[in-house]
Amino acid sequence: MPMSHLIAVPVLAAALACGPSQLSRREAENDIRKDYPVVVSVRVPETASAIKGSPEHAKLVGLQEALARTGWFTVARAPEGDREKFQFKVKPQAPRTINSTASGFELPAAEAEFVRILPRLETTREGVRVTYLIRLVHPTEHFPIFLALHPGVRVGETKERHASYRREGRSWIMVDTDESFKKAQ
Repeated sequence: MPMSHLIAVPVLAAALACGPSQLSRREAENDIRKDYPVVVSVRVPETASAIKGSPEHAKLVGLQEALARTGWFTVARAPEGDREKFQFKVKPQAPRTINSTASGFELPAAEAEFVRILPRLETTREGVRVTYLIRLVHPTEHFPIFLALHPGVRVGETKERHASYRREGRSWIMVDTDESFKKAQ
């Protein structure tokens, strides 16, 4: 047997044993798709404080105005030097869809569904970065509050998200995503 065959056999066996060396679009799409749809929520703090005139203060004022239009919350504002403190409380007649959290309340505004993986898979030092699209769908009665905080958002519009994968043995593992919402129940 020639020497080249002796070297080629172990190299071929090692390559086959390691599985695919690159993450396929299909594998990434199947992996990401199972995490959707997600609930897009408006988070309302029980109490919050911000410096007057700051972007955070403007956001709290916008939230207060949007919540006041619903009639579901009472809002108390109190000056504290150069800051202003906001306290949000749910009224008894508020819908049951408003969920209490450890730091306030969460209002489901819509769902985001997976659309597709973009053609480009970017190789990084740590693994692979996948870019994919999501679409906002199924707005709820709380969607106007979400729009007050995010005026440029439209139902049906797509938005890019990213997921990072690293190779572990024979398989690719998703280690991170920039999706900030949780899976719909």
